[in-house]
Amino acid sequence: MSQTLTAREPVSETSEKTLRVGQRSLLSRFMRRPEVGSLLGAIVVFVLFFALAEPFRQASSLMTVLYASSIIGIMAVGVALLMIGGEFDLSAGVSVITASLAAAILSFQLNLNVWAGAGLALALALTIGFVNGVILVRTKLPSFLVTLSMFLMLQGLNIAVTKLITGKVSTDSIRNMDGFASAQVVFSSYVPIPGLGVSVRITVLWWILFVAVATWVLMRTKVGNWIYAVGGNAESARAVGVPVAKVKIGLFMTVGFFAWFSGMHLLMASGVQQSGEGVGNELLYIMAAVVGGCLLTGGYGTVIGAAIGSLIYGMTKQGIVYAGWDNNWIMFFVGAMLLLAVVVNMWVRTQSSKR
Repeated sequence: MSQTLTAREPVSETSEKTLRVGQRSLLSRFMRRPEVGSLLGAIVVFVLFFALAEPFRQASSLMTVLYASSIIGIMAVGVALLMIGGEFDLSAGVSVITASLAAAILSFQLNLNVWAGAGLALALALTIGFVNGVILVRTKLPSFLVTLSMFLMLQGLNIAVTKLITGKVSTDSIRNMDGFASAQVVFSSYVPIPGLGVSVRITVLWWILFVAVATWVLMRTKVGNWIYAVGGNAESARAVGVPVAKVKIGLFMTVGFFAWFSGMHLLMASGVQQSGEGVGNELLYIMAAVVGGCLLTGGYGTVIGAAIGSLIYGMTKQGIVYAGWDNNWIMFFVGAMLLLAVVVNMWVRTQSSKR
């Protein structure tokens, strides 16, 4: 009897201690998540504009915020994956316009079905990503130099080729061509939300799907492990058999795919594409990924964090409009938000590492 009582006490203390340790570990694991800082920032921005701007509280305004976020967020999915893999792409912004211009010009000039033009544009966008990746892998130059060169070349080609073929800085309209109506449904339609009396742009639904798929790839597949390994230490990853070159080229081609998708949305929204657009957007994609917790050095971050970073941008951009503030302040707030997010993320990681 006495032996039984004596034996139970250490078991009870151990269980209670294990429970406390488990609780601390759960909190510690949550605080170490890359997107914690951006999540806190998103809550602050939402509460700020919800309190200051009455139109911000309307359901239709929230749909507009989600649309503005999805435009940046779709590209941020590919850019975040690439950054986790240790690289970034300065040509991402103009690549979107290149894909849109290619689809419009090929469809109109060759009198193709719009879907055929979109297919050829997809091949071009993937080729741009492939070229970026191969040059980086073969020359071992920094991705900054490789993609900056591609950015400048595409910027010049977009305007020069468009003027050479159409005689102006925009493409001819493809709104009346075969396949445009069905392509518009896929890339740029509105989906009604039952019960709310409002519609949401289909890009928001695509954005959610892309984030879910990319998160599953990162967290549940061997390819996801390879991406983190390559971004963390490429030489160590290569030593244990990770195909570093294929992973990096594949990530650049993934950015090319999302550039194509974003370009198709722009084209199907109006049927016309201006050749000078897209410059500077690459910084917004990188901003969303960094605000969401991705490190420029690679090996750390999540796609969900990049989505939250895009949401913060969308809320800030539209919130300033709804609050009646001067639009010229938007980029100031975006820059301040980026700096604050980096500092908060560093602080959160430092505090969680002390636990």
